[in-house]
Amino acid sequence: MDIVSIIIGIVGGLVGGFTISKVLEKSNISNLLKNAKKEAASILKDANLEGENIKKDKLLQAKEKFLELKSEHETDILSKDKKMAEVEKRIRDKESQISSELSKAKKINDDFEAKTIEYNSKIEVLDKKQQEVEKMHKSQVVQLEVISGLSADDAREQLVESLKAEAKTKAMAHIQETIEESKLTAQQEAKKIIISTIQRVGTEEAVENCVSVFNIESDDVKGRIIGREGRNIRALEAATGVEIIVDDTPEAIILSCFDPVRREIARLSLHKLVTDGRIHPARIEEVVAKTTKQIDDEIIEVGKRTVIDLGIHGLHPELIKTIGRMKYRSSYGQNLLQHSREVSKLCGIMAAELGLNVKLAKRAGLLHDIGKVPDAESDLPHALLGMQWAEKYGEKEEVCNAIGAHHDEIEMKYLISPIIQVCDAISGARPGARRQVLDSYIQRLKDLEEIAFGFNGVKNAYAIQAGRELRVIVESEKVSDDMASSLSFEISQKIQTEMTYPGQVKITVIRETRAVNIAK
Repeated sequence: MDIVSIIIGIVGGLVGGFTISKVLEKSNISNLLKNAKKEAASILKDANLEGENIKKDKLLQAKEKFLELKSEHETDILSKDKKMAEVEKRIRDKESQISSELSKAKKINDDFEAKTIEYNSKIEVLDKKQQEVEKMHKSQVVQLEVISGLSADDAREQLVESLKAEAKTKAMAHIQETIEESKLTAQQEAKKIIISTIQRVGTEEAVENCVSVFNIESDDVKGRIIGREGRNIRALEAATGVEIIVDDTPEAIILSCFDPVRREIARLSLHKLVTDGRIHPARIEEVVAKTTKQIDDEIIEVGKRTVIDLGIHGLHPELIKTIGRMKYRSSYGQNLLQHSREVSKLCGIMAAELGLNVKLAKRAGLLHDIGKVPDAESDLPHALLGMQWAEKYGEKEEVCNAIGAHHDEIEMKYLISPIIQVCDAISGARPGARRQVLDSYIQRLKDLEEIAFGFNGVKNAYAIQAGRELRVIVESEKVSDDMASSLSFEISQKIQTEMTYPGQVKITVIRETRAVNIAK
């Protein structure tokens, strides 16, 4: 019974606790619902307030945007109205102008028609008078023919012949005076330009030799260069093509060769070998090969520096290389690159004086002797060979013609061609520019004078200006003025056929008449 009571009490406690918990839970839920409803109502109220505020802001923004767009639209409409008013005003002005012009044109047209009628009447009167004049002229011609005994055509021919003879005489006299005046002016201007050009260009002259001297520190090096039984010197000569002369000259070795490039390769190779100290045939061949490559690179670099210094652009790489090779070539002992640079500068100055293309003249002056640097022997003169190279590498026709014509092998077609010829002669004729053996030089001058003395009437003959001019003084009793001109031509032809000389020789025949009396 006790146990049953206990169990019933426990069950009743559990049921009562469950009931109480349910009641409490329901009370909490209702409280939570009340709180949630209050919070929701508060949130909804805040949301409604915020929505109203946003709505008001958007309405204000919309109103402002509307007012702004309205203002812009009104401004645009006002601007267009203003433009329309201006256009209408211009149209009205144009219409008034056109109407005034039309009235003027109508008035001019009326005047023109009136004057046309007046002119037509005058033309009719003039035609009648012209017919009357022609009738009178014919009657007068007939009367003159009867009086003079000549027809009108015969009289006209006699008058024309008389006028032609008189006009021809006057024209010849005027032409002669003009030619003499032009010659005098041209000579003065030419001398002025040439003197100015020469004065503005001053260059050092470099004369080439056929030998180079290689200096050494002591004579002990000579034995190492010769090598055992001469094998080193033979290998060096075979590799470079230069004759190496080792003699008793103290601290010096002579390198002899007509080709300056080969001489320079041999000199630089010797310098490297002596500095390095290893001198044997294999090393010699290696050093010579490297030096040859170095010289080729230096040739290209010299060509580039030259064209940059002279302000010449757009040259073909092969022409630049040819210009660089000029450094190791000579013409009558004159360094070819130095000569070509000088000719280029002279041509530029002379072209500027004459108002011609300076860059084109400098270009032709630099390239005028490229035919003297051939890779292989050619039968063509150097001027024609140079012209072919210039044409091959895309040079302009003016430059090609100047190169080919600077020794008169072809006809000069452009103004820069004679400039190249003159500047080439100026550069070659400078004192000390070109070297010749003294004996042959003196003998050539004597031969020039002897040729002049071989003609009748020659009193004296003098070779001047390093043999570039021959002045011949003749006896006035034996040689007339016409014969003097003929004598100059005959002497020039004989010199041209019998002598060999660089450049040109000018023959000047001088004839003067003197009347001498003595007052006692």
